[in-house]
Parts: sequence; structure tokens; C-alpha cells
Amino acid sequence: MELSSSLPQVSIFLLLLLLLPSLISAQICQRACGKNFLKYPFGSGPGCGDPRFQPYVSCSQQKLTFTTHTGSYYVNSIDYTKQVLFISDPTMSTCSFTVPSKGFGLNWDAPFTFDDSTIFALLDCSNNSSSICTRSDDSDDGGGNKSSPLLCDLGTPICSLLYSCRPISTINMPISSCCVYTPVNLGPSFEMDLQKLQCTSYSGFYGYNDQNSDPEKWSYGIAIKYKFSVTNDFPDPCADCERSYGVCGYDGPSNSFICNCPNGINTTHNCYFPSYNNGLRNGVAWLIHLMVWFPVWLFFF
Repeated sequence: MELSSSLPQVSIFLLLLLLLPSLISAQICQRACGKNFLKYPFGSGPGCGDPRFQPYVSCSQQKLTFTTHTGSYYVNSIDYTKQVLFISDPTMSTCSFTVPSKGFGLNWDAPFTFDDSTIFALLDCSNNSSSICTRSDDSDDGGGNKSSPLLCDLGTPICSLLYSCRPISTINMPISSCCVYTPVNLGPSFEMDLQKLQCTSYSGFYGYNDQNSDPEKWSYGIAIKYKFSVTNDFPDPCADCERSYGVCGYDGPSNSFICNCPNGINTTHNCYFPSYNNGLRNGVAWLIHLMVWFPVWLFFF
């Protein structure tokens, strides 16, 4: 076999080697992070999921975390049907322990709000903070202004039930200083600053588990609602991608949609390769076939 006759084939083969990496993603998006199954808009890393959610929900060492300006919190579970994240705050007091806390807040410009199931109870509050905890009757301050965007229901049995927990019962402040927010309304800033509220701790839960009078059985944590967009419509390209067993993602600085397929190939449509709509058609499969059989062809030519 003459070397000169094989040069064109070698050139083609080298060209294919240069083109193939551009068709294959450097990162394969994972379908799970630890115990949490991942679907749009969340992803296992940069380039996966929706770029608007990537700064807030991320996977590190198989732990899914939710991050705001007040800290990072583990994601316990995700309800994709109701579009709700359930997170835990290690600085939150529960029926098992009481710890001091600075509070909790959401980034005002992030696609998250508090789910209506979330209930906050401010604990160990100074008597001077009673003016901050106002009844939810839209009362004003005498000048036509609402007294506070933080509406607090003082008539629930939640405080007395929480104070029946031994750790919380050790707090010296009386039960009357406890203030319950349900549904949670922290104003346009989505901020609960316990120092400003003159409280040292808070408790939060999102379910009674059919045990309304037993605080040891409550689901402690925070339920966070998320939205895909202003209209909250699930994007059609992503639905098509997931039906083909792909993972929705985005590409580069333009954040254009891509479908990350199980074999690491990115497409702009779905993972049903015969239906490629981005000019590749069956090109990727052809390239892989060519790379496998090319050494054999060289032997005969």
C-alpha cells in the first residue's frame, strides 16, 4: 500500500476527529442528584436545566442545594406537578432542637416565591416587637398607611403547640411573643430579618402530616414555589426533548436551548436521531461508523 494513496483518507479522518467533539457535549447532564430526580428547570451542573435557575439550585457532591443571599439549604424533595421545592434550614428551630437564627430570605429577582403551605413562627421575640406583628385585618397606622406588609395571625394554636416541645419550652420569653405568619407574606423583598424583628429564632413547616396537634410529627422546612416564566408554560422543545429520554439544557453565552442525549450528543431538537432538525440528520451516527471502520478501509486501500 502506497502512502500517497492513503493521504486523502487520512486527511478526511483527521477532519472528522476535529468535528466530532463539537457534536458531543463536554458534560453529560445527569438525571439525578443524590436522592433527588432532576427534571427541567433544574440541572446537575452548568449547561443543564434552565440557566435562570442554575445560580440558585445546584448539585455538588450528590447534594442538591438551594442558594439565596441568606445561605445555602439542602433540597429535601421536589414536587414537579405542583412546582414546589421543599428545603431545610439548619438554623431553624423545630420540636427537636432550638438554635439562634438570622432569618431567611428569597432573592427578589429570582423565579421563586413562598408556597401557600409554608408557615413561619417567630420565636423568642422581644415584647417591643409586638407592633411589627400585626393582625391580618389590613389595619393602618392612623395615617392611611398599612401598618406592615408582614401580616401576623396571633389567633392560631400553633404557638402554644410549639411551646409544648421541650427545646422550645426552655425559651424564657412568653408564648405571647410568638408570631405566626400564614400564609407567608414577607413583602416585596421576601425578607425575614430576625434582628430587625427583634426575635432570636424561628420555626417553619409545610405540613401537619395529619397530626395537627402533635408538633413532633410536622414536616419542618420551607416550601418554595417556582415558575418557568411569566406565563408559566412548560417549553415545548423541552417537553419534546424529555419524551426522547434527553435532558434539557442550554449552550454557551447565548443560553440557546439544547437537548442533551444519553450518549453525550447535543441536539437542538430531541434524541430521536433520524428526526434531527439541525442539519446533522444522521451525520453523527455516520461519523461514528466511519471512525470505527476507517482503519479497516485504510488496510485495503
